[in-house]
Amino acid sequence: MKVREGAATMPSKELTNGMPAIVKMETSYVQNGETHHHSFEENGKVVYMNNSYYIRFEENHDGEMVPVTVKINPDGVVNLIRRAEKTMRLTFSSEQDTETNYRTPAGIMPIQVVTEDLRVSYYDRPFAGRVWADYSLYMNQQKLGDYQLRLRFTT
Repeated sequence: MKVREGAATMPSKELTNGMPAIVKMETSYVQNGETHHHSFEENGKVVYMNNSYYIRFEENHDGEMVPVTVKINPDGVVNLIRRAEKTMRLTFSSEQDTETNYRTPAGIMPIQVVTEDLRVSYYDRPFAGRVWADYSLYMNQQKLGDYQLRLRFTT
């Protein structure tokens, strides 16, 4: 289900050049019957480029700063890219399941992303937004886990 709320106007010149933003992200997931939660708040940047919004920040993951980009496409599809020792690029689409390759030191593993719920919202004054994704990951038709991503950004 894709929901768009709010009525953001065309981005200002500041946004096309990039604006500082506060980024809050919460993730939770269930794997092997165990629930895990992770949340943080970081300084980042929002850029409007080629009709898409890019939210860029660095996530502190066990003392390592991991560059993260969330791309919100004009068709509502959302990409999440984490660049670390294990590079991950997930595509969330309410229209279809997606595939990705999870790169690890041991090699590349194909993963299927099944998005159950995807919501994207924008707000004006200050420009802000939310991304809400509930999804499951599969490898070789076996479920790896159920995940929730909640992202908020405010310029």
